[in-house]
Amino acid sequence: MSLQQNTDRILTTHVGSLPRPKDLLDLMKAKLAGEVYDEAAYDARVRQAVDDCVRKQVESGIDVVTDGEQSKPGFYTYVRERLDGFEPRPHTRANFFAAEREAFPEYYEQYFKQAMLGGTIAPLKSLACVGPVKYRGDAALQRDIENLKAALAGLDCRGAFMPAVAPSGVGANEYYKSEEEYFHAVGAALHTEYKAIADAGFLLQIDDPFLSDVFADRSLDGAQRRARAGLYVEAINAALAGIPAERVRYHTCYGINHGPRVHEAALADVVGHMLKINAGSYSFEAANPRHEHEYHLWEKIRLADGKVLIPGVITHASNIVEHPELIAERIMRFAKLVGRENVIAGADCGFSSQATYATEVHPTVIWTKFAAMRDGARIASKQLWP
Repeated sequence: MSLQQNTDRILTTHVGSLPRPKDLLDLMKAKLAGEVYDEAAYDARVRQAVDDCVRKQVESGIDVVTDGEQSKPGFYTYVRERLDGFEPRPHTRANFFAAEREAFPEYYEQYFKQAMLGGTIAPLKSLACVGPVKYRGDAALQRDIENLKAALAGLDCRGAFMPAVAPSGVGANEYYKSEEEYFHAVGAALHTEYKAIADAGFLLQIDDPFLSDVFADRSLDGAQRRARAGLYVEAINAALAGIPAERVRYHTCYGINHGPRVHEAALADVVGHMLKINAGSYSFEAANPRHEHEYHLWEKIRLADGKVLIPGVITHASNIVEHPELIAERIMRFAKLVGRENVIAGADCGFSSQATYATEVHPTVIWTKFAAMRDGARIASKQLWP
């Protein structure tokens, strides 16, 4: 059995990000705005938030937990803290879910203002690479590792993971001679973070919605999309050199929460590239109604020995709490196709990838969704291990 496989029941996990407490958001906002703040008090509040978050996950029935990304204000802010060679640029929506926005302009104009971007603690910025990429996040990373280890003390869970960004998600290249050179430079820098997480005894989760985004990019033709995806996979695998696959989880998704979501890529386009990544498990959206039918793909695709699927059986795109019986059905579909030891119950995506006051799924609903996933996994386990 590999490290991530089930032994006697269906395990539960999720994707990572969870809402930050309001008082922590206030401190983050002040820090990002360059205001005077108490650094010791800030660090202490982050530690407490991680403690509370991990404890609630365990109490809600999550077996493989994480720190909820409580220390991270958002994707791009986190990158700027960890990597040299980047500077912020004004964020543009030019290619930001372009097909979706064109199909439903009134909806998305309201959505971005009120939900996705309306409650963020700082203006969303894009990043441009303007110099050599080097890792500088050792101190911040070590704090995250120590906070998660401290939060796990005395709690009964199967394990813990820590998310880290994929090379493809860092920013736009304005410095290196080619995209290939750029992505490999970013991957080489991120290897420091990847290895430290794995060496700390955690599962490393590579967060990569960008792989799925490639196959919805209308500026590329089919061959260009496949070539771009291949470059992403190559850069990730190079960055994972020396890290055992069973210590790695890989997550991809579609990057929108509440919305029509008509113009997303099909998993059939993505899955072949996803499975080339040297990971022990693969996390993807499967509770999203635009993609739930895609479990049929696994009737034809053979999962390699020792590999694990983490399909979403609850979604981050609705405040409806899924019924445990439905969750059990979703788990059983995959277990019958790839084996009971090779399916971990998960979520479609994170519930708060940006630190925001306007969380789309209410925190009380998130914990109830987790409890429903626990109950659904128990129902499925009784059928799979009679």
